[in-house]
Amino acid sequence: MRMRLTQFQKLITDEFGDQYGAWITHSHVVAGTGKTPNALIEEGIDPAAVWEKMCEDFQIPPERWLGKDD
Repeated sequence: MRMRLTQFQKLITDEFGDQYGAWITHSHVVAGTGKTPNALIEEGIDPAAVWEKMCEDFQIPPERWLGKDD
């Protein structure tokens, strides 16, 4: 099952904050892809796969990969 874009955006905001998160998704080049997170998602890549690559790029601890507990 694909991750919804709203869930991806929530994970980004929870980890990086609103402004920095928005900046990262349009400027960070994901390792091994040569593309930004936004570009990958626009090309049809599952946001979950993009989030996983970002977690690796930014060395986010695995316990935070699922986001904050609500």
